[in-house]
Amino acid sequence: MRSGNSGRPTRPRTAWTGAEVNLAAAICAAQFAVVVAVRWVGTFDDDHHGAGLGGVPAAVGLLCVLVLGPPLLAALGLLHTVACTMPAATLARLARRRAPGPEGAWHTGFVLLLGTFWAALAVALPGPAPTGAEAVLLAVSGVPPALGLARARRRERATGRPPEDGRVRLRSALVALGLCALVAAAGAAGLATGLIREYEPPKLGADRLTGVWRGDHGAVLRLRTDGRAELSAVPAQPEFGDVTTKEFTRCDGVGKWFLDTAGRYDPYADGTVSERRDGVVVRVGDCGHDTYWTIGGTEARPELFVLFGDPDAGDLRILRRG
Repeated sequence: MRSGNSGRPTRPRTAWTGAEVNLAAAICAAQFAVVVAVRWVGTFDDDHHGAGLGGVPAAVGLLCVLVLGPPLLAALGLLHTVACTMPAATLARLARRRAPGPEGAWHTGFVLLLGTFWAALAVALPGPAPTGAEAVLLAVSGVPPALGLARARRRERATGRPPEDGRVRLRSALVALGLCALVAAAGAAGLATGLIREYEPPKLGADRLTGVWRGDHGAVLRLRTDGRAELSAVPAQPEFGDVTTKEFTRCDGVGKWFLDTAGRYDPYADGTVSERRDGVVVRVGDCGHDTYWTIGGTEARPELFVLFGDPDAGDLRILRRG
């Protein structure tokens, strides 16, 4: 409690000041930028299914990230602030009226409580759910802004000056840029030293490929041990069409299949060993051309996929064991 001119204690304020909101939003934006950088490094060992190899679309995508990334991160930081950080600050100030303890501790406890609520809501809502690690990160995402606000309040009490908005944004941007560069450098060093291994597709023999593979829209591909293939709504290269177009047909019927380990039937193979991937050639006489299903995924969870159209912006179709 603080005392006014009358000598009587005044209640702690519950309103959000502009300086606090801007500081919390800047810290949130900085941490989101670092999370994006860490997530990007984490994709080094992912199967990209032959997509996004570069070219004009990749250059345009990078330009969009550089131009639209900062305002998008700023908007996300502000959204997080008004949904988690500042409501927790209000609850902390209200709690101090009836219970002892430092405001910073109360604030941290409430941001963890609100963060857990939002993480649970994200998991429960329909649609793509966050992974366990992503849910935990969402639950604790309010802690760095809460710690930053506590430090700023201590500094304001010592100096009598609130944090300057321009300086806060500049420092947060510089910290985010430095941490992102550090993460990228660590990822590059991990690749160079072998600590991070680039993705390698599994090597599957014919015995591992036989069975049932399922995809979207009811696609079912049965690969028999005798070389027969039974198709139901399975995507296939159209009989008349260019391999660089996204168009494809869906096949039903019986055909043949065989394993190609030399990449002779891969329409995107450039002839180098490093780019060669094993695949399954599915041939149905009365339904389009041969379709090359590239082997992907992992040893434990293999996949068959085909990319219709340009590698940078094609239509990806995946079959999984089922």
